[in-house]
Amino acid sequence: MVLHVVSLEPRSPNVRVLVVDSTPLTGQLIADALRKDRGLTVTAEANSVIVTATTLKPDVAIISEQLQGKPGKGFEILRELRVTVPGTRTVMLLDTGERNLVVEAFRSGARGVFCRRDPLKMLTRCVYKVHQGQLWISGTQLEFLLRTLAHAPATRLVDTKGMELLSKREQDVVRWLAEGHTNRKIALKMKISDNTVKNYLFRIFNKLGVSSRVEVLLYAANQRADGPSNET
Repeated sequence: MVLHVVSLEPRSPNVRVLVVDSTPLTGQLIADALRKDRGLTVTAEANSVIVTATTLKPDVAIISEQLQGKPGKGFEILRELRVTVPGTRTVMLLDTGERNLVVEAFRSGARGVFCRRDPLKMLTRCVYKVHQGQLWISGTQLEFLLRTLAHAPATRLVDTKGMELLSKREQDVVRWLAEGHTNRKIALKMKISDNTVKNYLFRIFNKLGVSSRVEVLLYAANQRADGPSNET
């Protein structure tokens, strides 16, 4: 599986991890596997998730998509965590890598998706990557996002007050980006130089507080999930 991540940075000590799985047993098994890395402090919880997260303030939360016997319950918990513990970065644990589940996970604010069929030893690396502010996303999962956003990309991105963050030309760049075009193709469509496209991207990164093209797409996906489209 090819992942869109950069080389490993030095690991931060004492990364606090909260594991929220569908059953206490499987959650404990995952927690025990993660505890083999001495840099992780791991807590497993199956019931009072929000209370535990508010108290613990974990750096990374691993949340199963299915909780309390309810498919999709994990997405609800994820969205609530974004409000109550905004500093926590989340990895969604999926039973399968189905397109709708992957897209919903990233739309809900996940920073990574980990499938149960993936080697469990990779989960520790996933935790560190997400803690470092990177994304844990495969090429296939990125393709799912691109296909979804290409149909109805949210390019009029706004802040918490509803104010537009991007200029009209920057919105155009995001639209072409969501359709999967390279810088060169965007330049041709907008009749500008490659260097101008790069400058637009740098400004977009700064305004959105992100550092990569993939994160721009995730920002757009999250906005489409948080409210009605602003497209005209």
